This record gives sequence, structure tokens and C-alpha cells, in this order.
Amino acid sequence: MFHPDAELKVPLHYPFSMPRSVKGASQRKGRGTELLVVDGREITISNPDKVLYPEPGHTKLDLARYYLAVAEGALRGAGGRPNMLVRYPNGITGEHFYQKRAPTSRPPWIEVVSLQFPSGRSADEVVPRDAAALVWLANLACLELHPHPVRAEDLDHPDELRVDLDPVPGVEWTQVREVAQVVQAALDDFGLCGWPKTSGSRGMHVNVRIERHWSFDEVRRAALALAREVERRVPHIATSKWWKEERHGVFVDYNQNAKDRTVASAYSVRPTPDARVSAPLSWDEVKSCEPADFTLATMPARFAKIGDRHQEVDRHAASIERLLELSARHEREGLGDAPWPPHYKKQRGEPARVRPSKARAAKHPLIEIGRAQRKEDALAGLERWKARHPDVAAHLQPADVLVDSMRGRSSTWTRIRVNLQHVPVKLRPAQEPLDPDEKTLSSS
Repeated sequence: MFHPDAELKVPLHYPFSMPRSVKGASQRKGRGTELLVVDGREITISNPDKVLYPEPGHTKLDLARYYLAVAEGALRGAGGRPNMLVRYPNGITGEHFYQKRAPTSRPPWIEVVSLQFPSGRSADEVVPRDAAALVWLANLACLELHPHPVRAEDLDHPDELRVDLDPVPGVEWTQVREVAQVVQAALDDFGLCGWPKTSGSRGMHVNVRIERHWSFDEVRRAALALAREVERRVPHIATSKWWKEERHGVFVDYNQNAKDRTVASAYSVRPTPDARVSAPLSWDEVKSCEPADFTLATMPARFAKIGDRHQEVDRHAASIERLLELSARHEREGLGDAPWPPHYKKQRGEPARVRPSKARAAKHPLIEIGRAQRKEDALAGLERWKARHPDVAAHLQPADVLVDSMRGRSSTWTRIRVNLQHVPVKLRPAQEPLDPDEKTLSSS
């Protein structure tokens, strides 16, 4: 798969140099295609000059070459696992879609595995095994690598517990770093080794390699116990509360460990204007890192210089028994399960799945502003609402505006809600007709 001493044969028409770890060659076949030969496999890049990132001007060919440059690390995170495809055929400014099922038209060397989902459906998902597979995915305009936390050889037992640190609006990056260090301390206390990385967006991930003994539900319960432990240690800056109107600081998203959930893996390129990537870090780097430092243009040089910060991750698989013991103790003390994502069936022991704002004695006065397929359209509706209610808008804090990315079967849509908790009661407006109101998206 990789040849550390192989001669690099890919012409460098790109603003970074790729490491001498991938054997390949490139040939322009005409204005419309480029042929990349990676370890003897030919991959045709259609529309190689298609711009996927308008601001820096990165093209589809640039994306393919990026994944060649960091292939060893990217495969350590996503390789050998079923991956959901997140495709941006017209770049980050166009519509994107989620594709669980592998394209029927694919090379014979692209591996797939059949997954069963909680909905009862199944799909053959792509399992990348080598650099050629990453280039093939790049040709499909798959910016992000979204692997499941299982190996293709054992789809029932995760080998990775995922800690997703998701800051609420208004929370500074320094607070995310602070919570990440609390996660590290908690993991150490439970005999687990965490491997941090930037998410490539606003948050941070900490991956934990675990032994393949436990079910998805057990791993999720362990992650919930960890989230509650982090909240107990720093309740002023971290929360395990599922409902957005109850959150503050940094949300420790335990539900990323539910079956069928995926997150962007290490070295995954994200749909940000500057083409940020999910960057593996050492714990020393967490204290001062900045997400903007890690992009499609800068990561290959870092990788060539220092290699993969997570190179040893597979050598540290550990037991989650102590977290499960903590979960059992929580349950004995009356702290049982927590809400699951909305598209899952009601689970045994799960509390009532009712948003606090919808409960009879609602603590959080929420109103909905609008729903739209495009986030930009939903945010434009919010600005129109603020213009109609300037006195109300003046009282809102950043975390009071709840921007929900709602996932349908193959695409996302955006819902905007406003928490009026900081608005004087006499100024609180009533629920108005949604603006915009693209109703069909909620049932997609």
C-alpha cells in the first residue's frame, strides 16, 4: 500500500510538496480529465480544474493530491472502515448531499461492506484501504471522510469511542481547549488514552481506541458517563445536556457514539472558506493550537515534516469497563439514560424525549423563526425577524440563537430558533409564521 522509499512521480503543480510516501504518476488526458496512477491503479479525475474552494481556488485535482500527500494518516483514521460519502459536486458554495450507498459504477478494487442501520435499512458502504481509494473518493468530490467507528471485519463492536466537543455560539476557542484538557485528565483517570484533533470547524474531537468487546449501546453509555464526569469536574464551562436550550459552554456530545453516527476523521477536509482540515494533535499542542493553522494548503508540509501525530493510536486499545461501572453507579443514583437523537426509536430507560421548551412547565421560552434548505436563507430570515423586533434582538446573547442542522435521508436543512430567556417578559413576541417556511424538508 505505502512505499516509504518509493520515488514520487506525481508532477507538483500544486503549492505544496507531497512527502515521499506515495508512489504514483499523473498524466493530463485532455482538457476534461487527468489520469492519476497510484501504486499501479489508474484513477481518472474528471473536471480536474473544477474549483471546489472559491476563495483559495483549490480544485478537484488539488483535493486528490492533498489526500495523496496525507494518505498514510488519513487511512489510519478512515481506512478499513465503512465510510458515508459527503459529496460537494459543485464545491462548498453549492448543494451537497449524503450518500450511504456506494456508487454502482465503481472500480472492482473499491471494497464495500453491507451495514444495517437502526431504521431497518441497509447499504453497501465504501471501505477505503489504500491511497488509490482516497483519490477515487476525491474524484467524487468527497471533501470529508466520514468513517463509522467499526472495522469492516467486525461491524457490531466499535473499536473507537469518540468525544466530540461542540461549543455553543459565543464560546471562545480557548474554552474548547480547556475542556479538552479536562477530557484528557478524566480519560487518564479511567485508564484510557485520548488522541485529540481539531474538528476542522469550531470544535475538537478526542478519539479513544478501545478493545472490540462492547456493543454500540455499551460504548454510547460509556461515552455518556464520561460526558457527565467532565461536566461534574467543570460545570461552569462544559455540559452533557442534549437539548440545545439547556446547553452552555462546550457540549460533550455522547450521542456521536450511537450506531449510524459518523464524524469527520483525521485529515478530513472541511467545507470552510479556507479549506480547513481536521488536524491530529499532540496534547502539548492542544494548549496553543489554532484551527485556522491547519488547511488543505498547509497540512501536507506539516505531515512531511513531523508525520502523523496519531501514528501510535492503534497500539493503545483499552477497556471501557471502568466507564461502564461509572455508568452503572449513575443509574443507581437515579441518573439513567439521556435523550437519543430524534430519528432513533425510543430506547429502554430513555427519559421522555420532549424538548424542555415543549414541556408543560417550560423553562426555556423558544420560538421558531424559519426553515430552509440553505443555511444562508434561514439566516436571512433571522435577520428579517431581528429587523422587525430590534428591542428584542438587543437582549439576545449569542447562545440564544439556535441554528440546527437537520439531516434528512440524503441532505441537510436548517432550522432557526430563538431562546427568549434573556428578553423581558413584556417584550417577548409571540410565535409568528415561519420565514422562510420550506415545510417539505422536515419529512425528507
